Amino acid sequence: MNLRLLAVFLLLLPAASSDVQQNPGTQWAAVEEIIGQKGSLQAGDVFKIGLPRHDLVVKRGATVIHPVLGLGTWIAFKQAGSETIAHGDLCLREDEVNAALSQLQAGGIEATALHNHLAGEQPRVLFLHFWGKGDLRTLARTVRAALDATSTPRGALLAAPGKLEQASIENSLGHTGRLNAGVLQFSIARPFAIRMHGIELPPAMGMATAINFQPTPRGAATTGDFVLREHELAGVLHALRAAGIEVTAIHNHMVGDEPRLVFVHFWGEAPALELVRGLRAALDTLRP
Repeated sequence: MNLRLLAVFLLLLPAASSDVQQNPGTQWAAVEEIIGQKGSLQAGDVFKIGLPRHDLVVKRGATVIHPVLGLGTWIAFKQAGSETIAHGDLCLREDEVNAALSQLQAGGIEATALHNHLAGEQPRVLFLHFWGKGDLRTLARTVRAALDATSTPRGALLAAPGKLEQASIENSLGHTGRLNAGVLQFSIARPFAIRMHGIELPPAMGMATAINFQPTPRGAATTGDFVLREHELAGVLHALRAAGIEVTAIHNHMVGDEPRLVFVHFWGEAPALELVRGLRAALDTLRP
């Protein structure tokens, strides 16, 4: 093949859709720089950044809620063909909501839900869920603009005081957790595909049941959310209430989801293994 034919052949080759397909590390480093916080590559090729609201002191009764327990902003990115998906959740004071929403809209990111996750907390916090599809850096800059419209901090935070019996909790719950700043976190994937706008979202993009434990003088506080199909809702609610665990919210996080999902948020504070028994009973209602 002569040089002229070779040049034509190379021009006809499909171009790489984005830098991430050539060098994912470089692409994600650019996102970290834009957002101003380090992230991590998780299962399913999801790049995720967490921003707990450690600027806020939020209490439920006498208990100070650790930011990792239930005050987390997070942003997850995943390649979808030649474009990128951004999906996440902003933890906001009430007076921050509309400024953040306007910035998301200005950059073409869709808000999919706005609501509480907790109940009875002081001061009140709301959670703004979002979805975007397009150029990775444009999406990251839009999320950064929304964050900059709030007081969301960057950087590390102090661990929750006290200690949890991690092994006992894991054995009783039947799952392995991860200790993050003194908070024990569980992420329990559902055994079916979940899609939004026709695109499959891995568990790391908020599609797994989340159960968190924080040490408290009473033993532990727990909060999180169950990811449920509609026919699973009643069984989980009965199990939680039978164990004295409060149901704090029942709602959607997404639009255009397949199957249609319901997210159930909860709160409990008691000796840790008492809480675990109730949560395990709720999980067991999901088994076929």
